[in-house]
Amino acid sequence: MLVLFTDTDTDVTPEIAAKYGYRLISMPYSIDGKTVYPYVDFDKFDSHAYYDMLRSGVIPNTSALNKENYITYFEPVFAEGNDILYVHFSRAMSATFESMDQAVRELQEKYPERKFYEIDTKGISIISLNMLQEIGDMYLAGKTAEELVEWGRREADHFAVYFFADDLRFFRHSGRVSGIAGTMGTLLGIRPIIYMNEEGKMVSIGKEKGRQKAMDRLINYVVELGDNVKGHRVIIANSDTDEIVNELKNMLIEKFGKDLDIQIVDVNPTAGAHCGPNATGICFHSIHR
Repeated sequence: MLVLFTDTDTDVTPEIAAKYGYRLISMPYSIDGKTVYPYVDFDKFDSHAYYDMLRSGVIPNTSALNKENYITYFEPVFAEGNDILYVHFSRAMSATFESMDQAVRELQEKYPERKFYEIDTKGISIISLNMLQEIGDMYLAGKTAEELVEWGRREADHFAVYFFADDLRFFRHSGRVSGIAGTMGTLLGIRPIIYMNEEGKMVSIGKEKGRQKAMDRLINYVVELGDNVKGHRVIIANSDTDEIVNELKNMLIEKFGKDLDIQIVDVNPTAGAHCGPNATGICFHSIHR
């Protein structure tokens, strides 16, 4: 039997995970020295309360899992005689996967007949969520692990995400985005436009002044780069930006029609530690990233 895993950095909720049979690996964040594990230390993510806390001046930190964490997640599955397919966020964004690799090597020495497969979505948040749902659909339809891995390798560069945020403090604190410049961006209303490149890293590729221009630019990317957009989910992620989300949704419907499959999700708290409040992005199937 093949057991699916994913992690909470993918914006997956326990409800979505249960739909497909994914087991959740919780990626932690810490505030004032207290480490929090999503969907372990709480059952439901209160995004409004969390991002309001960040607006008040709190800046969380994130940390990698260790080898023992991964062994705790994976060993019971191998011990039961099952194989694993882990659909995860970008390897290029965290040292946590070095610990995972160590754990898998150790476990496969102990359980040499067991197989471990992985799909690197080369993204975080909604790129990963978009891909893991399509993988989940195929898994439920009976596709093999090898077929799913092949699809993931082929399609990873065809899921694009573009996003912007109001507050640059969180990007600068995390150091996860290259190309961020200008300490006065927040005060001047300058919003960097950021995407995930084919290496699985976040890169700032421009800037717009004002929310409307930033939203227009996101929609233009969907129109210009979109590939069979209506044949896949379009996901809007936000860190407590309901008004922007509704406007983007209406703009997408105007461009593509009311039958467009639009999914709206909250940016998970661990990824949200990097983007901060008032961030909004769109993920869609694309010609390229």
